[in-house]
Amino acid sequence: MSMRFERHLPAAWEIKAEYPLSIDLEKLVATRNAEIRKIFTGNSDKLILIIGPCSADNEDSVIDYISRLRTVQDKVSDKIYIIPRIYTNKPRTTGDGYKGMLHQPNPNEKPDMYKGIVTIRELHLRALRETGFSCADEMLYPENYQYLDDLLAYVAIGARSVENQQHRLTSSGLNIPVGMKNPTSGDISVMMNAITAAQHKHTFIYQGWEVHSDGNPIAHAILRGYVNKHGQSIPNYHYEDLVHLSETYAASGLANPALIVDTNHSNSGKQYLQQVRIAKEVLHSCRHDADVKKLVKGFMIESYIEDGAQKIGECVYGKSITDPCLGWEKTEQLIYDIADLL
Repeated sequence: MSMRFERHLPAAWEIKAEYPLSIDLEKLVATRNAEIRKIFTGNSDKLILIIGPCSADNEDSVIDYISRLRTVQDKVSDKIYIIPRIYTNKPRTTGDGYKGMLHQPNPNEKPDMYKGIVTIRELHLRALRETGFSCADEMLYPENYQYLDDLLAYVAIGARSVENQQHRLTSSGLNIPVGMKNPTSGDISVMMNAITAAQHKHTFIYQGWEVHSDGNPIAHAILRGYVNKHGQSIPNYHYEDLVHLSETYAASGLANPALIVDTNHSNSGKQYLQQVRIAKEVLHSCRHDADVKKLVKGFMIESYIEDGAQKIGECVYGKSITDPCLGWEKTEQLIYDIADLL
């Protein structure tokens, strides 16, 4: 093997014992999970906003951002349910570039996986303690999910992972919502197959164990746009796309039809300012079709303190070092605008 084994990393239970979740915080996570579940099962008509930086890169600025969301959440709590993004793993198309806080707790330093595991758990714990928010993360590595499984409110499976068997089967054993993105090719049958797999029971190998999953009835769709054969970004949030997905769900027999619309990535062509217009267009579609309104449960929005993105090493506080994000002032106004349109 052409791999060098650096060190044996601690098991999830060892990290949890060192950085535990208090009883009070455990109850808070359970309360939020129950409220979020009501939205995905249609027992609450609140709109979910999964919102935050493209990738978590700095603990203080991430907590600063989420603390601002707390103030806004209190003002729109009758209509909107906010789940902050703390994305600690960053998929890379070519494998190069910043892979997230799990790999590099400090983007300017070399990778340190043990320090990364501790850092991401401490960050999610801090968000919960200081803001009352349990948050969303991407499950890039299914085998690492247990390091955070007692803290998370939402899990996303990315466009490059959605076809992977282990992601699908692991999702079937989660008791929180798992959003399956359409693949970069745009074939929604791939996404629907992933949702089907996640909603069913399975027996499989996980972390060296034979495990049995119960199925996850609130696994659901995320539309994020796609790339055509010429490398051009093609959106899939328009009215016709939403109607088609609604009809596809109806024919599938899947439980709890639900959709989160990703307003960035190929839906915006990574033109982050377009996220404002996209969210409002989807809400307009919801007002004109009862089935679409019932299907759309919320939005995924990439947002941070400062507009745009920067290169690693530039050190602008609260500015993304991966995909460009909507800045705070525009984000705050968008949330209030969404609430007014509901």
